[in-house]
Amino acid sequence: MNIKDYMTELGRSARAAARVISSATTESKNTALLASADALNASRVELKAANEQDLTLGREAGLDAALIDRLELTDSRIDGMIEGLTQVAGLPDPCGEVTDMRYLPSGIQVGKMRVPLGVVGIIYESRPNVTIDAASLCLKSGNATILRGGKEALYSNQAIAKCIQSGLNTAGLPEGVVQVVSTTDREAVGQLITMPEYVDVIVPRGGKGLIERISNDAKVAVIKHLDGICHVYIDDKADLEKAFNIALNAKTHRYGVCNAMETLLVHKGIAPQVLPRLAQAYGEKGVELRGCARTQEVIECLSATDEDWATEYLAPILSIRLVDDMQGAMDHIDQYSSQHTETIVTEDYTRARRFIAQVDSSSVMINASTRFADGFEYGLGAEIGISTDKIHARGPVGLEGLTSQKWIVFGDGHIRV
Repeated sequence: MNIKDYMTELGRSARAAARVISSATTESKNTALLASADALNASRVELKAANEQDLTLGREAGLDAALIDRLELTDSRIDGMIEGLTQVAGLPDPCGEVTDMRYLPSGIQVGKMRVPLGVVGIIYESRPNVTIDAASLCLKSGNATILRGGKEALYSNQAIAKCIQSGLNTAGLPEGVVQVVSTTDREAVGQLITMPEYVDVIVPRGGKGLIERISNDAKVAVIKHLDGICHVYIDDKADLEKAFNIALNAKTHRYGVCNAMETLLVHKGIAPQVLPRLAQAYGEKGVELRGCARTQEVIECLSATDEDWATEYLAPILSIRLVDDMQGAMDHIDQYSSQHTETIVTEDYTRARRFIAQVDSSSVMINASTRFADGFEYGLGAEIGISTDKIHARGPVGLEGLTSQKWIVFGDGHIRV
């Protein structure tokens, strides 16, 4: 296979399909989504057979148990994909929404219309259900998409793609709206991210190394999701029960997710009251604690290093630092945060307002667990990722994040004088 020619053909097909899907009706897009859900349900045997090929190859390649688990397509996970398609079909269609219409002194009427981005290239790793998440969001938002999944899920992704294309056919939409790259050759990624004539934006989902490589090499815009080094700051005006529950949930609800807390910051004045109880609870859940020198005076823990403050553990490990005041907490966040999600726990409204105004992250919270930084929890229905960028899309990227706006002008023979 000539990879360049193959990717160019995918790009041409996607660009042609994008012109069709951009003006498709909400009804036809929903028909495609629901028909894809029906196809998934009817193809459970084929999906599991394809998935078993991937699982067998993964075990032979020595993939660890966690990766094998992420790769497996069980009935409940197929049910989840079907439910996801149904949910996206039920979401409001952002395309064509007109806002900010107003008359200007010249007599023209000016406003903005929400429109698709065009062709979205998505690069992701092992979980095959991402194929459904990405395809459904792109389809509903009027975009064509080229999906390049991890080599571990090649056969599963191909089987899922057939179901999606069946749904597109049912709705009378071109199959080029959703295409899954059929080669595991790394050159395919290099081609995908350097085809600005065919691809409008790239969304990478995976490890930090993958995202940094794509960000450095891409010739098209990238919606980046880098580390999730999330912080919880417990202020000396915090409610102790709220502080305990939030700090415990933010770390232990799930470990291997980007919105899990990695560093706990505690006001020195409240540390003796809150840290011992938290340390006991973390210990019961098997969380390893690494603290600064002042933390070690309050609880028993390992010594934290500078590297710890800058690490996304994605594991049952937590770094803890005592600070003199809220400014000390914000200074630490400013230095080490990946601008994903930060929380303050306090009953002082003035401090809370200052914290959310001055902390520069994609999500900033008051008295809530960082685990809420999620598209579904924010009412977006689903997300394609969480952007730590500042331009175009920031935070959980749902349907609106996969669109842009264009200016529209209504006149009645108006000319400029």
